[in-house]
Amino acid sequence: MTRSLTRVPLVPRKSGAAARDAGFAGTTPYVAADTGIDTMSGFLPSNRAVDAEILPNRNRATARARDLVRNNGWAAGAVSKEVDSVIGANFRPLLKPDWRALGLSADWAREFKEAVEGRWRSYAQDPRFLADTTRAQTVPQMFGTAYRTYLIEGEALALVNWRRRRPTRTTLRLVDPDLLCNPMTQPDQARLRGGIEISRDGIAKAYHFRQGHPETLWADAADQWRWKRIARETPHGRPQVLHFFDKTRDGQTRGISRLSPIVERLRMEDHYSRVELQAAVINAVLAAFIKSPMGPEVIDELFSDNGGEGFLAYQTARQQFYGQSGGVKVGGARVQALYPNDEIGMVQTARPAAQYADFESAVLRNIASGLGISYEQLASDWSKTNYSSARAAMIEIWRGWSARRTAFAQGFCQPFFMAWLEEQVLDGHIALPAGAPDFHAFWPAYARAKWIGPGKGFVDPVKEAQAAAMRVALGLSTLEEEAAELTGTDYADNMEQIKGEIAAMPDGTLHPMQESFAKLLGHNGGPQMTPED
Repeated sequence: MTRSLTRVPLVPRKSGAAARDAGFAGTTPYVAADTGIDTMSGFLPSNRAVDAEILPNRNRATARARDLVRNNGWAAGAVSKEVDSVIGANFRPLLKPDWRALGLSADWAREFKEAVEGRWRSYAQDPRFLADTTRAQTVPQMFGTAYRTYLIEGEALALVNWRRRRPTRTTLRLVDPDLLCNPMTQPDQARLRGGIEISRDGIAKAYHFRQGHPETLWADAADQWRWKRIARETPHGRPQVLHFFDKTRDGQTRGISRLSPIVERLRMEDHYSRVELQAAVINAVLAAFIKSPMGPEVIDELFSDNGGEGFLAYQTARQQFYGQSGGVKVGGARVQALYPNDEIGMVQTARPAAQYADFESAVLRNIASGLGISYEQLASDWSKTNYSSARAAMIEIWRGWSARRTAFAQGFCQPFFMAWLEEQVLDGHIALPAGAPDFHAFWPAYARAKWIGPGKGFVDPVKEAQAAAMRVALGLSTLEEEAAELTGTDYADNMEQIKGEIAAMPDGTLHPMQESFAKLLGHNGGPQMTPED
C-alpha cells in the first residue's frame, strides 16, 4: 500500500529571491542589507558622520522635547522621576583619596576626608548660594538642573568662574546650550562644529558662547551678535568649561535629547488622549436633545400658504412653550412636558473607547522602554505588580540609573569638585602633610571620590536589610557601600550619630542597633548583647 505524503504548498516568490538566498544577482546574504524584499525595499537610510546627523537637526529636536516636557504629563513625570532618582536633593562626594598611590597612610586619608567633606558641605549647601555665580541655587540644586538639561536637551553645560569678592572664589555658572554656537552662525567646519573648536586629535579646545539668546523678549542686537571664546581649561589644567553628553560614536561633538527616539510616540499618545477626553466631555455636556418630527421645508410649506411666517413662527411657538412650561414634579423630580409631536433623543456615551486603557498601556510601555524605566514607574500603576516583579524591575532600572549617575558625576561634577579642592589646598584651608606629593601632579588621587545620591529604596525593608547584612558578613560588600546604595547616606556620618545616641541612652538601655543587629541576620539564638558590647 502506497502512503501519500502531505505536500507543502509553494509560496510564490519574487524573481531573484532564490538568488538572494545564494548571494548572487545583486542581492546579499544578509536580509538587513537586501533591497529586493518588500519589507526592506523602502528602508534606505544613509550612512552619515555623527555630527552630520546631529548638528543640523539638534535645535528642532530640542525644541520638541522641551515642548513635550512642558505640556505632556507623561514626559514631565518621567523626567522628574529620573532627576529625583539619579541626583536627588543632596548629591555629594564621598571622598576616597588614593593614599596608596600618594604614599601616605590610611589614618591621614580619614583625616583628609573629614576635613574636605566638612568644608564642602559648608560651601555647597550654603543658603546664601555663594557657590552659584548667579546666586540662585545650592550646588546640589545646580547639579539637578544640569542633569535635567542633559536629559531633555542631550547635554549639560556650565562655566567654572572665579569671583574674587566671595569667601570661596570658585563658582559655578550653568549655561543654556542654545548659546553654544559658531560665531556669526557660520557653517560648521572641520575644526569648528556646533560652537566648539576641535584640535587635530579631536579634542575640544575652546567653546564659543553667544552673549544673548536670539529669541529673548527684549531685543538686544549687540549681545545677540557677540560671541565669547572660552578655553576648555587653563594652561595648568584647571577646568573652565564643563560639557557633558552621551558620546555614542567617534567624532561626536554635541549631544541630542534623550527623548528623541520617543518624541513621535509621546506626541501621538498625547493627541489620542486629548481626542478621547474631548469626546468624553462632549458626551457629558450633551446628554440629551429634543427632536421635532417636521423639518424646515415641511413647516414652511404648511404655514406659508396661509400667510404665516413658516419655520420662524413654528420655532417661536416651541420656544415660548418650553420657556413657560415648568413641567410636573413627581416625588421631587420634574417631568418635562413636550411640545406636540416632539421626542427626546439620548446621546450614546461610548467614549472613551473600550480599548483605550489597553492601547494607552501599550504605548506607555514603549515610551518607558525608551526612557530606561518601567511602565509601572512611568504610569504610577502598581496594581498588577507583585514583590518579585517589582524587585526585578528595580534592579534592572537601578543598574541603568547607577551607570548614568557615575557618568554624570565623572564628566560634570568631579571636574568642578577638583577645581574647588585646588583653591582650598593652594589657599591653605586644607593642609597637606610634610613631604606629600605635589598636588597638581597627583590631583586626581587627592580628589578621588564616589558621588552619593538618593538610595535605591526598599520593596520589602526586612528582606533587603537582611540581605545587606548577609552581603557584609560574607565580605561581598561593605557597610559604607550598603548605606550609600540603600539609603543614600554616609556610613561614617551614621556611626558618629549613633555613638552620640548610645552615649545619651539611659544606663542599662540598649540602643536599637545593639539590640537588633543579630536579629537582622536572622539569628534568634546565641548570647545576648550587653550595653558594653
